[in-house]
Amino acid sequence: MHTKVKICGIKTIEEVQTINNYPVSYVGFIFATSKRQVTEEQVKALRGYLRKDIKVVGVFVDEAPQRVNEIIKSCSLDVVQLHGNESVEYCNKMNTKVWKSIRVKDENSLEAIKQYSTEVESFLLDTFSKEERGGTGKAFNWNIVRGLSKTYNIVLAGGLTPENIVEAIEIVRPQVIDMNSGLETNLMKDNEKVRKLFFKLKEEKMNRKFGQFGGQYVPETLMYPLQELEEAYEACMKDPSFIEEYMYYMKDYVGRESPLYYAKRFTEKLGGAKIYLKREDLNHTGAHKINNVIGQVLLAKRMGKKKVIAETGAGQHGVATATGAALFDMECTVFMGEEDVARQQLNVFRMELLGAKVETVVSGTKTLKDATNEAIREWVRCVEDTFYVIGSVVGPHPYPTMVRDFQRIIGDETKRQILDKEGRLPDTIIACVGGGSNAMGIFYPFVEDTEVELIGVEAAGLGIETGKHAVVLAEGSDGTLGVLHGMKTKLLTDSDGNIIPAHSISAGLDYPGIGPEHAYLENIKRAKYVSITDQEALDGFEMLTKVEGIIPALESSHAIAYAMKLAPKMPKDHIIVINVSGRGDKDTHTVMDYFRQGKQGLEKLNK
Repeated sequence: MHTKVKICGIKTIEEVQTINNYPVSYVGFIFATSKRQVTEEQVKALRGYLRKDIKVVGVFVDEAPQRVNEIIKSCSLDVVQLHGNESVEYCNKMNTKVWKSIRVKDENSLEAIKQYSTEVESFLLDTFSKEERGGTGKAFNWNIVRGLSKTYNIVLAGGLTPENIVEAIEIVRPQVIDMNSGLETNLMKDNEKVRKLFFKLKEEKMNRKFGQFGGQYVPETLMYPLQELEEAYEACMKDPSFIEEYMYYMKDYVGRESPLYYAKRFTEKLGGAKIYLKREDLNHTGAHKINNVIGQVLLAKRMGKKKVIAETGAGQHGVATATGAALFDMECTVFMGEEDVARQQLNVFRMELLGAKVETVVSGTKTLKDATNEAIREWVRCVEDTFYVIGSVVGPHPYPTMVRDFQRIIGDETKRQILDKEGRLPDTIIACVGGGSNAMGIFYPFVEDTEVELIGVEAAGLGIETGKHAVVLAEGSDGTLGVLHGMKTKLLTDSDGNIIPAHSISAGLDYPGIGPEHAYLENIKRAKYVSITDQEALDGFEMLTKVEGIIPALESSHAIAYAMKLAPKMPKDHIIVINVSGRGDKDTHTVMDYFRQGKQGLEKLNK
């Protein structure tokens, strides 16, 4: 969420000129009796110096509604902020948007919100004081209002300073912060304090959103597009018509919900735990990727974009993006590494058949990392009319959150389905992890259910000890904290901090990093990350195919292979859910030599 800034208590031209130098969204003029009180005439004069895009808020306490409306008109107020005992009827009489102040002392203080909830745009939360209606300069216990901004638009006030603002935003997640005395020296807004505030806010943006992981490490040219994207995304997720349209396509176009299938023969073959397969391979286009693409392309249409671009490794995200572009009549360009183009010819043909232009990337390792680099460069070049459809829970904020939210449909369905079939939650959920969108999609609805073990399976390639792998979190890895593709996360690097090539038989796991939320879940020990070699993945591919008649993607085969290790050790009442993230048609040519030539075939694949 992008938190906007309001600076209140402005009285002088010098203060206005200071504010004009910073990305302030609102300025507040106090008409009520106060040390910072101003008149209509002063506000009219000061507006002439104010940057045109800054909205003007008038602050009142129990003023006659007719008089407030006169000032709204004469001073062209965009918002009125009411700090007194103004009733719901009073608020309805205002000729502009209303922010109603709620003085917070304890949880009971929030009861007043309910009566105003449909009548005002936002609630300004300030510190309770018997003597004053606002401007106390003291902070209240922000934990009292934690989570409130998910339901209401919140303007946070009360004792905010550059020193505590990051913590306040982290806890409350307000839509707007209202700064006043915390930016002053001798009742005047202090340029140095304002500068420090925006430095802290930029720092907060870079560091959000999953503990020390995530952020927005991008060129300045992309900061506004990311803000625009975040605001559009949040607006759409609150819009019932958007959700209804998204779910329509999920059901009638993608074919959801996908089955949760009890793999009886696979369970019997392994012994031990009872195994269910979440069948994302049955989705239209053959993988989980379409869940995210439909959401993002619908969002792109609402934002008025004409073109979409994407990166792809295994080709499934590229096919899904090309499919979404065809469905919604948009131009589409997909960037794909030369090595992946060679091993995923079927998906390249499918993308071109769907009308997409496939750009072969010949730089670097010629795989997913380099395809992503080129896609970002293209986005910078043509950001005005182009939407970048990122395929995994990677990239700058808000992409990891947005992709996760479009993929969580996997976990939401799984939770309903397993409760229906077993009457309880599973003991273990297993999913493969490259960037990690399929895993985060099934993990996220279970994160608060701490009795459910979450296991992400990374690609160990030829073995971690060989250096030819894609393991950044699992035991034996030497993943280090760094910045890649606009995010801070765990990465494969050499001793000098340079990104080193990842390796996996599966193109979709061939990535030298991991989604920041996965790094966070591992850091707080909520999820466990393990690794599976190419050979083990091929064994999993073969077993599921022969035992259940289901040909999984090589990516999904990593999760299957780990379940083959785990299940025999578990009691028969232990329930494992494996996310089969995609089908294996695309991998037929890749594994053909292996099945024909055995070990020599695997060596040929890895040359």
